[in-house]
Amino acid sequence: MSTSPKQALLKEYALVAQALAAPARLMLLEQLAQAEAAVEGLAGKTGLTVANASQHLQQLRRAGLVTSRRAGKAVIYRLQDARSIALMGLLSEVAEANLAQVTDILDGLSGDAPAPEPITRADLAERLAQGAVTLLDIRPGDEFAAGHIPGAQNATLADLDRLLPALDPEAEIVAYCRGPYCLFAHQAVARLRHHGFNARRMAGGLPEWREDGREVRNCTM
Repeated sequence: MSTSPKQALLKEYALVAQALAAPARLMLLEQLAQAEAAVEGLAGKTGLTVANASQHLQQLRRAGLVTSRRAGKAVIYRLQDARSIALMGLLSEVAEANLAQVTDILDGLSGDAPAPEPITRADLAERLAQGAVTLLDIRPGDEFAAGHIPGAQNATLADLDRLLPALDPEAEIVAYCRGPYCLFAHQAVARLRHHGFNARRMAGGLPEWREDGREVRNCTM
């Protein structure tokens, strides 16, 4: 029995969906949305073995979500294009809108108090231009060094308690992290608000800010 064009097309669409159907592959996409990376580095970031990370990356490459190149003996992976970032965001939005368990998990990060609405990237850019906000990048230091929003301070969750005395209690504080799958900013905002600070997170993360066409700096600039 021959395959119809529609069946053939749907099979290819399903290949993309299948590539997203593993938490490990979503973690790898999240990391690659920050910057290109070698297999070994990605394995270390996600807690996978190198062999397992390589297998998952091959699945993502077959689905057209990532691409790779060789640099000496290393294989360097990156996202195929910005549509992968958009797809990650859409997956998060659909799950948050339709799955009660997702909402329960996110609400649980804020404790008893409801989390404030995130600030849009456009509003944040305006507030930064006015010098009216303190911006915290809650990602690990190596990711901050590779690229961050100008004016941001790097403060991981482990650093946050040490940083609290230096923060202006009257200032508006905005936190951001990796994107739709990252919970660092949610957790940082909850902790800051627990200590009485006016804090909220940015909608999206660094990848979305960059794809808006906004400036990103690295620590060599």
